[in-house]
Amino acid sequence: MMDDDGRRNRDLAMGEDDRNESGARQSRVPNDAVAAITPPRSKRPFVVLAIVLLALVVAGIVYWLHARQFATTTDAEIDGAIHRIAPRISGQVEAVLVHQNQHVAKGQLLVRLNAGTEIVALDRARAQRAQAVADVGTRNADVAQAEANVAVARANLFKAQRDAARYARVNPQAVTRTALDAATADLRATEARLDAAKQQVTGAEAGLVAAKAALKATDVAVENAKLQLSYTSIRAPASGYIAERSVRTGNVVAAGSGLMALVGDRLWVTANYKETELGHIHPGQHVRVYIDAVPGVAFHARVASIQRGTGSVFSLLPAQNATGNYVKIVQRVPVRIIFDDHRIGKYLLAPGMSAEPFIRIASK
Repeated sequence: MMDDDGRRNRDLAMGEDDRNESGARQSRVPNDAVAAITPPRSKRPFVVLAIVLLALVVAGIVYWLHARQFATTTDAEIDGAIHRIAPRISGQVEAVLVHQNQHVAKGQLLVRLNAGTEIVALDRARAQRAQAVADVGTRNADVAQAEANVAVARANLFKAQRDAARYARVNPQAVTRTALDAATADLRATEARLDAAKQQVTGAEAGLVAAKAALKATDVAVENAKLQLSYTSIRAPASGYIAERSVRTGNVVAAGSGLMALVGDRLWVTANYKETELGHIHPGQHVRVYIDAVPGVAFHARVASIQRGTGSVFSLLPAQNATGNYVKIVQRVPVRIIFDDHRIGKYLLAPGMSAEPFIRIASK
């Protein structure tokens, strides 16, 4: 047992010495030989990186050259005419003839109010007009009668003048004083009756004028009653889609109360550009409009007009810059862009949708 253990320890010591000698021999290998054995590092990653960087630079230059031809903004949205439908008179809703999101044509009947009161008012106005027409006829007859009285008075005056003239030519000795005085008195009386007849004509003509004025007033009353009756039928002011319908059959509505809204078919884009970009924008320029709701489609449009004033000056509480802590802020000006593309009718577009216009500010 002891001999076996001794041999095992001796073998382990000899193996350790052999390993130490091998390590010493390896440490004595020259560095040049190590360098010759190590393979050279590849330059391919550096070449690939250089190519990628060059491609990015070229792409950036190309994009910059292309983008400088356009003026764009993300502060833009689709806009359109929104009509608030409200009654002009108060009344009870008899029928609602449209539904939410329904398309209607201009002049189409939307809501009908109960017209009983307006019909009665129209009948009363027509009756008053008929009475006024009869009154005008009576006044015309009065004028005719007064003119006839004037004619009779003139005839009597002519006779009285002839009689007085004959008495004047007769020898005073042959005519009694009583007869001469009677002829003179009759002449003066006929003159007075003629004046009275003329006054009657004037009064009759004044009455006729008043009757005609009353007739005209009744005509106005009839037209007003017709207008009030027409207000019981509420029609679409333009073609478009019904939105925010809140009225129901049987509701009692007041004049001016909102019943629904109508979004017109005609749409455009309101783009708020920075004031520093307006020098390159003018009406008539071609525009490409991208709409978030229709990805990948570029709609053709053109610049219609530029608002004469920034958006801030038309706000409810415009900023007052006459203070000591003023900070200059680049303002934005609304630019109106109208579509020249028939394709907009194929897509669901509505006011308020986000858009991104690209105005070509450089010639091709």
